[in-house]
Amino acid sequence: MKLNGSQILIECLKEQGVDTVFGFPGGAVLNIYDALYEAKDQIRHILTSHEQGASHAADGYARATGKVGVCIATSGPGATNLVTGIATAYMDSVPMVAITGQVATTLLGKDSFQEVDITGITMPITKHNFIVKDVEKLAEVVRKAFYISREGRPGPVLIDICKDVTAAKAEYLPLVPKGCADTSPRLVEVDVKRAVEAIDAAQRPVILSGGGVSIAGADKELLEFATNGKIPVATSLMGMGTFPGDSDLFMGMLGMHGTRASNTAVSKSDLFIAVGARFSDRVISDVQKFAPSAKIMHIDIDPAEIGKNIVVDYPLIGDIKVILAKMNSLIKKKEYNGWNAKIDEWKKLYPLKLPQDDGLHPNYIIERIYDLTEGKAIITTEVGQHQIWAAQFYKYNSPRQFLSSGGLGTMGYGLGACIGAQIGMPGKKVINIAGDGSFRMNCNELATAVEYKLPVVIAIFNNQVLGMVRQWQELFYGGRYSSTTLDRATDFVALAKAYGAIGINVSKRQEVDDALKTAMESKDTPVVINFEIDKDEKVFPIVPPGAPISELIEE
Repeated sequence: MKLNGSQILIECLKEQGVDTVFGFPGGAVLNIYDALYEAKDQIRHILTSHEQGASHAADGYARATGKVGVCIATSGPGATNLVTGIATAYMDSVPMVAITGQVATTLLGKDSFQEVDITGITMPITKHNFIVKDVEKLAEVVRKAFYISREGRPGPVLIDICKDVTAAKAEYLPLVPKGCADTSPRLVEVDVKRAVEAIDAAQRPVILSGGGVSIAGADKELLEFATNGKIPVATSLMGMGTFPGDSDLFMGMLGMHGTRASNTAVSKSDLFIAVGARFSDRVISDVQKFAPSAKIMHIDIDPAEIGKNIVVDYPLIGDIKVILAKMNSLIKKKEYNGWNAKIDEWKKLYPLKLPQDDGLHPNYIIERIYDLTEGKAIITTEVGQHQIWAAQFYKYNSPRQFLSSGGLGTMGYGLGACIGAQIGMPGKKVINIAGDGSFRMNCNELATAVEYKLPVVIAIFNNQVLGMVRQWQELFYGGRYSSTTLDRATDFVALAKAYGAIGINVSKRQEVDDALKTAMESKDTPVVINFEIDKDEKVFPIVPPGAPISELIEE
């Protein structure tokens, strides 16, 4: 049957199982929005307040559901407003398809109104991108985009469609989407056996679980792997929830803000096993002094990550779920041993330092959120001190439960991601942990949450400063607080009410539970809680920049 380009695009989205798109219309995508109007019973369009919000919402939807997130923007500024969200998804391996409008093919390259080379701009931050100048090629491009976004290590793909292409007609033939083939190299049996022998022989092994475990759906295999070998486990920030936070084998986060138990164990280990992690500088810090006595094993689907940041002794490239299952069939089961006892001793000796007074402290707020949600909420975060507190003090027991911008560190990410996660997982309570500085960046998305009756909770840790940057200024810049003190008169409770949300102010510990319970009971209205915390609250531990991870500052 003959359809115009916009109709072909919508039919291809249906083929791919897309039920929700996030976007903002404009001239170059008017035809697409007309086709979306006709398909409104099959594809739900969420109109965000800003294109960046659309990209973060598509990202949060993808992280929470495991599906490909989709966002749409017009040409020019609409497309460039997606860039931060695309880069965020790229750094954290999130499957996303961003669809942008482009000027007509006859106007390309002429500095036309709202023309920008968005494929050129996004080339370094996408797995692949396309510009479509021929309607005959549109369906093939859309199908390729979704395939590329999902296969191997996931990531964002951009499709830029010229406006005349969205109006031109072509024959459309429906196709069933093809499944993703295993594009990773075939596992060599001798490599697997060699790795298993190293694990069996190790006296002080440690596992680092990264975000790749969640992407691969390999959390059960990882738990079996660690349990069989009695191997203690740390996670990266992106790996939160890939290993049960309440397990005896769990040591906490590793790296710059890792626990002393995790950082000490790795520094004294003789075998370091990274699973679905990319050896970020935030994890390894001084590469020359990282795990100095350990052989390094790296299990990952992306060959480009092997040896990129650290020399690897045992590389295993492929699907993490498949590799762990194979290793579980070969590994020798071990009993609780002296290494486990030593780590348990470190965990008792070096717990996270908690304030002992009855003030309104971040750890207390997070712990009450954990208790009142029974550990089952989806937590999104902005970026800063609150992000690390959320990682440290909420026990994550499931993958896709902690959604945060890890690689890019995008302030303003959390509210959009919270909206996307709530739409993708309507049966879950979704809570965004925010700082006042981050929240201001994209607080306009409160209008979106209100419009679509989303019962999201936004917990603002309001310390009137850019907390993490100010902490660095205090510790490493002689207390010279350059442009990090906000002290702005913004009334977040009034702002929430202006948007149509519920606003609650909390200044005392005794008010925390009532505020949270009110927020949890909301069924169709967002709730903003403004927690007034002290500007001198700090994130500890912290590894000074360039120092080995064993050299922590704890207070």
